[in-house]
Amino acid sequence: MLARRHAFADLEALTDDPEVASVCEFGQRLLSLDAEDFAVEAREVPPALRRRARACTMPQTPREQPRGALESLRPAYGLLLEVIEIRWNRRELSPMVAALHIASEYLPLLAFEPALGHAGDPVRWPAGLTAPGSRFGVIGDRECDHTKAEQSAANRTLRVAGEPAAGWRAYFDRQHSQVAGALATCVADCRNPCAAMDWVEPGRGDDLALRARVALAFADTPLVRLRHAAPVGHGFGVPSPEEVLDAWQRSRLVLGKTEVGEAAAEEDGFPLPGLPALFSAVAAAPVAPSTLLADIAAHLETLLRAGTG
Repeated sequence: MLARRHAFADLEALTDDPEVASVCEFGQRLLSLDAEDFAVEAREVPPALRRRARACTMPQTPREQPRGALESLRPAYGLLLEVIEIRWNRRELSPMVAALHIASEYLPLLAFEPALGHAGDPVRWPAGLTAPGSRFGVIGDRECDHTKAEQSAANRTLRVAGEPAAGWRAYFDRQHSQVAGALATCVADCRNPCAAMDWVEPGRGDDLALRARVALAFADTPLVRLRHAAPVGHGFGVPSPEEVLDAWQRSRLVLGKTEVGEAAAEEDGFPLPGLPALFSAVAAAPVAPSTLLADIAAHLETLLRAGTG
């Protein structure tokens, strides 16, 4: 029953089987979205599950292979959707809101993925990003619409591929999400366009701008702003299920003003109806809840039955 409820931490505390405990730790790190190096450590976990988990993580060095979530963010967003659904079903709304906040921070990179051919890998930024006439990453340029923090992050992302592993990890901890927002501003909301986005293929710019604009809008919806009323934000209140659903309904109305955002109106049986469809529309590719945590739970059930048979 604990395995089926994804209560990995509780099960780990109760078991005296090292293999079961290792799989529980693996599952709990995924559920907690705390997965820097779990795929390396969890040797008792079947390789297929570890490979799927690795696809959701950021590489820990500039040259690490495979590139995981820098190759594509779609597996990570599938995991985020699965986590959101599990947290909703368990009425763990604070970590659910935290997962929604993470999804909002990197959503612009999901929009850029089709144009870039990757998910915002600093090792593979297009050369055109710094072409003559580009203000991207130029600190202190007053004509640029980026904030000071975004200018600093953009400047760092252009050189972080040459830094040691510690610098690379620090960049992802503190600045990569700001680069995501900076890119979206460039293509969707810049009042003084420069040459930074001239590398985008002709005919794709308008579609990219629309999807990036929706990604920026999602970060400012009533749903994502709930974080500031939860312990993971700046206050002490935890939103109720009714408050979450009301905030999502108001968010759908805001997002529905654009063709891409209209996808959020889909009734698909997800706890926040239309959220998978919205992520898919922003990505211009299918993004569905993963089954990674469910498959970990099923593997645990198999281990437990084998141990008691």
